[in-house]
Amino acid sequence: MSDNYTTSQTGSAVPSDAHSLTAGADGVTALHDRYLVEKLAQFNRERIPERIVHAKGGGAFGELVVTEDLSAYTKAAVFQRGARTESLSRFSSVAGEQGSPDTWRDVRGFSVKFYTTEGNYDIVGNNTPVFFIRDGIKFPDFIHSQKRLPGSGLRDADMQWDFWTLSPESAHQVTYLMGDRGLPRSWREMPGFGSHTYQWINAAGERFWVKYHFKSNQGNIEMEGAEAELIAGADADYYRRDLYEAIEVGNYPSWDLYVQVMPYEDAKSYRFNPFDLTKVWPHSDYPLIKVGTHTLNRNPENFFAEIEQAAFSPANTVPGIDISPDKMLMARVFSYPDAQRYRVGTNYNELPVNAPKAPVHNYSQDGSLRHGFKPASAPVYAPNSFGGPVADESLAGVGSWESDGELTRTAATLHAEDDDFGQAGTLYRDVFDAEARQRFLETITGAVGGVQSPEIKERAIQYWTNVDATLGSLLRAELSKGTETPNESAEFVGVGE
Repeated sequence: MSDNYTTSQTGSAVPSDAHSLTAGADGVTALHDRYLVEKLAQFNRERIPERIVHAKGGGAFGELVVTEDLSAYTKAAVFQRGARTESLSRFSSVAGEQGSPDTWRDVRGFSVKFYTTEGNYDIVGNNTPVFFIRDGIKFPDFIHSQKRLPGSGLRDADMQWDFWTLSPESAHQVTYLMGDRGLPRSWREMPGFGSHTYQWINAAGERFWVKYHFKSNQGNIEMEGAEAELIAGADADYYRRDLYEAIEVGNYPSWDLYVQVMPYEDAKSYRFNPFDLTKVWPHSDYPLIKVGTHTLNRNPENFFAEIEQAAFSPANTVPGIDISPDKMLMARVFSYPDAQRYRVGTNYNELPVNAPKAPVHNYSQDGSLRHGFKPASAPVYAPNSFGGPVADESLAGVGSWESDGELTRTAATLHAEDDDFGQAGTLYRDVFDAEARQRFLETITGAVGGVQSPEIKERAIQYWTNVDATLGSLLRAELSKGTETPNESAEFVGVGE
């Protein structure tokens, strides 16, 4: 007898893989055909809810090798020279659904999970250094404006531009989105950013503010709109296929990891609010410091188990790393674990892809998906007299910052050069070359041209005029010709995981 026989999920041999139990060959199916019921019930539950944002994506496993000495800035083991840390990366399109084409114009998600010796550390970012909004309270509204109308189920240019023009802080990110960065040639050929400001703490307790930059060793290569549109129709999984096939043949993509480091006290008087997610820190003020190289070298064995069920969260920090007063970041620290408990299950961190390599000691118990458990003699509460784990602040290495203690609903206004359009204008004028500026004009002409409301269209023109006066004049002239780039107006979407 062969040992390779089909069983039920409880290990019992089943009588047939091909025929259900019926009352005669042409009779009704018996409800007590337990394997049929089990098989269909499992099939009906194969899919977990897709992510609200970043639904479509792919990923791979890899390793971070730290080549530089960062000990002056952080005591985190993952960033000490010589450290080699296993990792998981997930890339994604942001606003589309699971079946949407990879090459729609969009911001791309860029998330990395490091399985460090001190616990999991996640950097959850995008291929842009900024974001559309600076306060998490606006995030659901922003996502709703970029998704679909409740009646028709269609995306709507008026809805998108209505939100953007009424939220001027979005201008910097929308400039990135409408520029060449909105259409990378592949996930391998784009940069990644932590985007937020984080806090590093060294062994002496000194604090620093940091931003993460992943620079692609494949180069930053984009595609034009016409090519992206053709690929969207021919191969909706273009990015996913490209990453998998490159790794499969040993063409391992890599990124050099850099950080910008700001001394703690500088943040109080820096010319921009350093915790504003719509702003960058100019490299002339805080140059890039090399950390090491991150390489992807192993494809998932099971896409669902290792990519779809992967749960990334900026709440996952380790000793020597903490968050900052960035309002979007503080909101995400709550929102991401909450979303994972709903999407994957209460004990999602027990799944192999999410489980840390470091030991886990705590008092959580029960809940759905619980498959590991402590000995019956282990205490389930703290404090206790039976040798249970005890919190140790010195090991945790948590960060901190000062505030005036007053509860308020406002944006920070203490930084001399804070405004919503300045950095967007610099990006357009000083970073884009002449050809990129022409492509940008064509792109926004198509996007704004799809707006039906005269009031919203006029606000959109003023929006770009605020970014750059000449750009606004050129846009108005182009729109007056009645031109519109085909299929561009409805597909300008993008958010953050």
